[in-house]
Amino acid sequence: MMRRGEAGDDTVEIKEHPRQANIPVGSPPHRSQFQNQSVFKNWKPWIVPLFVVVNIAVFIAVMYVNDCHSNSGSCVVPSLGRFSFQPLKENPLLGPSSSTLEKMGALDVNRVVHKHQSWRLISCIWLHAGVFHLLANMLSLLFIGIRLEQEFGFLRIGLVYVISGFGGSLLSALFIQAGISVGASGALFGLLGGMLSELITNWTIYANKFAALLTLLCIIVVNLAVGILPHFKWINQKSCPPGYIAPQAQSKHKTYQYALWVISLIVLITGFTLGLVALFRGVNVNNKCSWCHYLSCVPTSLWSCKSQQVYCQSTELGGQLELTCLSNGKSNMYDLSNNDSSKVQLLCAQLCS
Repeated sequence: MMRRGEAGDDTVEIKEHPRQANIPVGSPPHRSQFQNQSVFKNWKPWIVPLFVVVNIAVFIAVMYVNDCHSNSGSCVVPSLGRFSFQPLKENPLLGPSSSTLEKMGALDVNRVVHKHQSWRLISCIWLHAGVFHLLANMLSLLFIGIRLEQEFGFLRIGLVYVISGFGGSLLSALFIQAGISVGASGALFGLLGGMLSELITNWTIYANKFAALLTLLCIIVVNLAVGILPHFKWINQKSCPPGYIAPQAQSKHKTYQYALWVISLIVLITGFTLGLVALFRGVNVNNKCSWCHYLSCVPTSLWSCKSQQVYCQSTELGGQLELTCLSNGKSNMYDLSNNDSSKVQLLCAQLCS
């Protein structure tokens, strides 16, 4: 600021520095205090809502293709027509049959390795086993993803989502050799890792560390609970976890953060390379780890995690198909317009259950 002295014609230059307002401990500063600080750039989220819309649209398409009434006699919510759900005994998550998911791109190790369908490592990320599975993943994605996208932008969050989803599919393929795998849980855990990394990096500036950490743990527990079912540092005050107090603007990255970034990139590339080599060589990680199978399914009195092969004898009588289960002797007649092998296999599994 320039001021002139009252005596004489000499000009006196006085530099005045604005003082920062005192902020009470425990209360977050008003957002207007950071409006002129470019480091707190607030990105407008659009990639995360787009991911949610795509996942929901894919699930609707899968349910349309499933058409429960054509492959099962007891559908859940039959008033929905083609969009009705498979019996709860077959799919407790309110969703399609496993054969439909497999047809639509679920992760099947046999098809990936022996039929060169590597695209399933990506397509399975956009599929979900049922309504409960979809709701748990999409609510978590909205809660975590929008906050992260506001801070880091669509490009970083989009890459984290896709790369983490691919990594999750790769791990599933190494551990789940029999059966199928679907869901965006791998992508979600990548975003959770990003938010947890931010929490640890800025640990000292959180007023309520327990609330912030508990929020993340709750989301992790919910997604883990769904996953074990047997079926196939720039912070913005507007979008920060509970208990957070916005800090003053500082340099964007520290030296150790660049070092960790390089190390993480090396570990990521090495892990993906070793995982893909092991997958296409037919390695079953469960043979080298006695407890790892519990990561994908925990057996209880309500369900079993063992994959069981079922066999049926089929006989065509006129326009009907008679199936007889060889394990329990049950038989039934079905009216099928076409002998779709996937539908026949599904009916056989229901008959032998």
